[in-house]
Amino acid sequence: MTILLSDPVVRAVRVLENGDPLVPLIFAPDVLVRQGLALRLVDARNALPSGVDLKVIEGHRSIADQNAIIERYTEELRELHPSADAVELDRLSSRFVAPLAVAPHVAGAAVDLTLVDSRGNELWMGTEVDATPEQSGGACFFNADVDAQARHNRTVLADALSGAGLVNYPTEWWHWSYGDRYWALLTGADFALYGPVEVPAWARS
Repeated sequence: MTILLSDPVVRAVRVLENGDPLVPLIFAPDVLVRQGLALRLVDARNALPSGVDLKVIEGHRSIADQNAIIERYTEELRELHPSADAVELDRLSSRFVAPLAVAPHVAGAAVDLTLVDSRGNELWMGTEVDATPEQSGGACFFNADVDAQARHNRTVLADALSGAGLVNYPTEWWHWSYGDRYWALLTGADFALYGPVEVPAWARS
């Protein structure tokens, strides 16, 4: 059974902040992530087949941006499910965007990414990055029934990232994290390494 980020067992995971700074990715300098995650993404790139690379679309996300995504998507869900109460809306929403209290992006612990070829063209993964469950008919779930090419590419992505110590959020094939509460829960770690973090002054525009 898929554990969603809204599940109380995720919030119950302790966080012992280890102080890793936010750093720009060497191969995507506009993206900031925790240093421990950055190093693991380098390892993942090195594990990919020749001619294939990672394209990181987003890393750290501000609290304001996270809240905006939650509010926008929840409003869409409210229109689709007018009889749903607040608890059900939170559950449905967390398939696509994490509740603020446990959000891996806000901790600098997550990346949204895909694969590209040697020319920078995105490989077919079955859906676009950030396709909601409604937009994709559920194909955004990592283990969804997708065509052979998409399944192969998802497997290549997963082998490289899981081999480097990252975990996937199963409702979003593109979302991978390290050091956050969800990572700790799935790996059996005693605690998460990263809590919410603000962008350092030097990185602010």
